[in-house]
Amino acid sequence: MKSLELFDLTGKIALITGGGRGLGKIMAQALSEAGANIAIGSRDEGSCAATAKEISATTGRTAISGKLDVSEKNSVDAFVRSVVDKFGSVDVLVNDSGATWGAPFEEMPLEKWDKVVKVNLTGTFLVCQAVVPLMKRKRWGRIINMSSVAGLLGVPEFMQAVGYSATKGGIVALTKELAVKLARYGIVVNAIAPGFFPTKMTKGLTDVFGEQIKKSLPMGRMGEENDLKGVTVFLASEASRYVTGQVIPVDGGHTAW
Repeated sequence: MKSLELFDLTGKIALITGGGRGLGKIMAQALSEAGANIAIGSRDEGSCAATAKEISATTGRTAISGKLDVSEKNSVDAFVRSVVDKFGSVDVLVNDSGATWGAPFEEMPLEKWDKVVKVNLTGTFLVCQAVVPLMKRKRWGRIINMSSVAGLLGVPEFMQAVGYSATKGGIVALTKELAVKLARYGIVVNAIAPGFFPTKMTKGLTDVFGEQIKKSLPMGRMGEENDLKGVTVFLASEASRYVTGQVIPVDGGHTAW
């Protein structure tokens, strides 16, 4: 295959959790622009429907949406069945659904810790568990789990989200475990660890500490849409066929300090 052909996703089916907005939306757009048909789901069914409509209009690819609570097995299984009913299978899985809660470690309410763990870590596990059998049958698959630089190193004092950091570290371990167990089936499993991108989840921090964050990064700026698209297509395509169990920071040099 020629170099650019390795990145062609024509005919592939990509399922993106949390794909209605933020980084998930950027990734869904990238995969569709590379040729994939798209299924996106989250608890915010309205944003998913709007994004699916936008993707179909701008890329000409088929994009569907539905309600999905990744923390509930029945919801995950039902959503995956609906995707299979429409497209026949799933080739690419992006686990982007996420939650956080801000509080100092000593004051973190147990119920909020449990919620973050259930959405971020258990949710990633449940969706992988539902989709992997489909990939095994085809002996081809790409799983992209969303970690964070917060899962790789300690974060500044103004970021009080211990549950988020812990789950993102857990996603790194889960990614490596699945990569080893699934390699023989032609399934590669990798993670992206974004740094600071302006999203709804980070808005509270960036509104107050935006300039401080920028000054702390070697590139002097936060992430932008096109900073995430290339690595997404790479990890979803034939180009990554010999790359598995890896975590790729997309962070403007944050983890290079």
